[in-house]
Amino acid sequence: MLEELGISFGTAVVVLTALYFVVKWGVRNGIREAVQEIEERRAEENAGRETEKGGASE
Repeated sequence: MLEELGISFGTAVVVLTALYFVVKWGVRNGIREAVQEIEERRAEENAGRETEKGGASE
């Protein structure tokens, strides 16, 4: 099958290995960005709640 595509087995292994690491890197960075955005939203919400509590008691 690989011969029909014009590549050797070694080349296919190298390409698939590189593709694996590229996808792994992309997923990892995507998850990190999502977690960071969630943490920022939670911090903003908590700050807003504390401001509301502080304003009501004063």
